[in-house]
Amino acid sequence: MNSVSVTGKNWILRKFDQEEIIYLKDNFFLDEITAKLLVLRNIKKEDIKSFLNPSIKNFLPNPNTLLDMEKSTLRTLKAISNKEKIGVFGDYDVDGATSTALLGRYFDELKLNYEIYIPDRKTEGYGPSIKAFKQLIENNVKIIFTVDCGTLSFEAIDYAKSKNIDVIVLDHHQSEINLPKAYSVVNPNRLDDKSNLQYLCAAGVTFMFLVSINRHLRLNGWFNKNVIDEPNLINYLDLVSLGTVCDVVPLIGLNRAIVKQGLQILKAKKNLGLKTLLDICKIEVSPSIYHLGYILGPRINAGGRVGKCSHGANLLLNSNPKEVYKLATELDQFNNERKMLEKDLVEKILTESQVNSKDPVLILKGKNWHEGVIGIVAARLKDKFNKPTIIISINGDIGKASARSIFGFDIGSAIISATQEKILLKGGGHKMAGGFSINISNIERFRQFIFGKFRKINENLFEKKPLFLDSKIAPSAINLEFYNKVNALSPFGSGNPEPKFIVEDLKQVNSKIVGEKHIKSVLVGPEGTSLKTIAFNATDNELGAYLLKKNNKLFNIAGKLSLNEWRGQKNVEFIIDDISVNKNHKNTVPSSIG
Repeated sequence: MNSVSVTGKNWILRKFDQEEIIYLKDNFFLDEITAKLLVLRNIKKEDIKSFLNPSIKNFLPNPNTLLDMEKSTLRTLKAISNKEKIGVFGDYDVDGATSTALLGRYFDELKLNYEIYIPDRKTEGYGPSIKAFKQLIENNVKIIFTVDCGTLSFEAIDYAKSKNIDVIVLDHHQSEINLPKAYSVVNPNRLDDKSNLQYLCAAGVTFMFLVSINRHLRLNGWFNKNVIDEPNLINYLDLVSLGTVCDVVPLIGLNRAIVKQGLQILKAKKNLGLKTLLDICKIEVSPSIYHLGYILGPRINAGGRVGKCSHGANLLLNSNPKEVYKLATELDQFNNERKMLEKDLVEKILTESQVNSKDPVLILKGKNWHEGVIGIVAARLKDKFNKPTIIISINGDIGKASARSIFGFDIGSAIISATQEKILLKGGGHKMAGGFSINISNIERFRQFIFGKFRKINENLFEKKPLFLDSKIAPSAINLEFYNKVNALSPFGSGNPEPKFIVEDLKQVNSKIVGEKHIKSVLVGPEGTSLKTIAFNATDNELGAYLLKKNNKLFNIAGKLSLNEWRGQKNVEFIIDDISVNKNHKNTVPSSIG
């Protein structure tokens, strides 16, 4: 090996067929890089036009392809006709808050009577409970929707049924063979659902439900009879895109169209809550995937983590500017508190040497660790060690846990299996994340159970974290024209990874710390072309150590392009994900790049 990655990653240059690139260039009038990126992503020739120009109109299927959709719609029409009070029980994360707000905004436009209920993470935990349903029923609710939850809520739904209350589940979490006795369960991850929409988040499922309701009301002439303007569901796509990005579901098919159009709605700032959050965060540029996932999402989540769990949904529903500003300000403060708690817990775990790097799955436990941040800490450690990570907070005899996984290991299914084996008290999730509660006497049994599940897949895949790279480029290619060509494939995210590039044989001109943790550098290539780079959160890791020590060796960088907009000026920067240092000062890239 002629060069070494400073972060220990395995650089893998994606392979491609040059003849396919030529075919796309000739038949679709594409430039070289766009054609190459499409080939590398295995986009079928018949899908290229819709991939490059995704629209809701072209991707939206008949909502009734989802099992129980028609049944749910007809029951809701009955509730609307009979003027029944509606209850909406939502999860406290972004997907739950956006799903709750989607229903709430729609019901507001129809002038319906409804009430929302968001559980307290610490005292009530995830999902519906008898206590919550009892409160809704006592408040004269006649029908209950559960959003982003409910698929495994047997006890609470049995209670509602005993009180003659119909429950409609709008969810996407993985299910068991048996379902609760709800009136209907709309969930593309039901084992008997044939819609092929498993990639939708709860907000996506809720949007499909609203499409179905809206269509029926239109066909029945309900809007004309009641002198109510038909809601324009396209204006709801800012909420759907926020839930989609923050729940890290694949940006393929309908999801891709949702996010592409949702960003345009977000740019128009039609939702007062989102507009206020953007203003508080001083976001003056066109909103992007980054703003959804790293600016708006964490703040809406923060209420459920360290503050008041209903703040996120209420922010997205409220139309009173004064109240919205108060909610947005408090969520921003909660997010700062969350960052501190998260940082402290990560440091505590690492300094106390709880991590056994030989374990195939990291399972860490501690007394009274803050339940609001254990999920995000699990994500941080998962990224650091490239291993599925489970954090358990113990209070008395019970542990509450959050889990985050890596590609290739379905943590949601593993948790459901452990629940069925009576190892866990309750639990659920999806492929990349989950949660559960456990009696502490079963933790060691659970550890061996998860290790066994993991060993059934190829452990070697996870020994060294791969860094997949699309192409080598020259420093001179890092310009606005090239950026726009690459950005034609956006939105990027899970299922459509952002293109990553290698720039070779660079020397450092200068580096400086900005914003406490980030490092901005000016580098120069062999032909004297300079480029501006940034390495995020790098001051305390290997990237920062290399960039700040300032030496004259040639090195290669791997990462992605970013558009920096400031006061009308647009500049393209390179975000550094990794650096490889050439051995013996030879101008070569790592031998693992093939």
